[in-house]
Amino acid sequence: MSLKVAIVDDNSFLIHAIKEKLSFFEDIVIKHTALNGSELLTKLEENHNLDVILMDIEMPVLNGIESTQMVKQKYPQIKIIMLTAFDNDENIFNAIKAGADGYLLKEINPEDLYNGIKETLNGGAAMNPSIALKTLKLLRNPIDIQNPCDKEEISLSKREVEVLEQLSKGLSYTAIAENLFLSPSTVRKHIENIYKKLQVHSKMEAVQKAKNHNII
Repeated sequence: MSLKVAIVDDNSFLIHAIKEKLSFFEDIVIKHTALNGSELLTKLEENHNLDVILMDIEMPVLNGIESTQMVKQKYPQIKIIMLTAFDNDENIFNAIKAGADGYLLKEINPEDLYNGIKETLNGGAAMNPSIALKTLKLLRNPIDIQNPCDKEEISLSKREVEVLEQLSKGLSYTAIAENLFLSPSTVRKHIENIYKKLQVHSKMEAVQKAKNHNII
């Protein structure tokens, strides 16, 4: 029996790469490909005889999380596996809330991708080990994610927000110190506090999280 699959990704090269990975397995049939959620929904209206959708998250027009929610409302029988380059907590949490049945990273090898599809269709939930671990942590600490926006906006001081804004422009600690008339060691201290308050471990994570929550 063939497994009917759709691939949704805004990068046509990556769609081709996923097709290549699945070409090793005779029972997989690619029914649809789409460059965003809106295109997918149009194709599903024409033919929704599908088993599973491999869904990217970051897409224009209609992203993967919004698309998952809409597909699940209209075609709850279709399984959806998020196939993404990102394993950040917010994406995982939102994807699960939207109704995703699995969550895998794009770097996955063909065998594991195939097994993930089979597992999901058999009622399991395909997940990379790192994502499974993050999901467990999210379940243990739901308070951390229920309303992070309010908490983080309140907890950062005006000066910390200024430092973060400078950081987001790719400026060095020395340049930030000069711009804000601070010593480099004071800037370093502010950045340490920012990391602690935002619960992140790198500049990129701090900037991304601050943007997600409209802090900068």
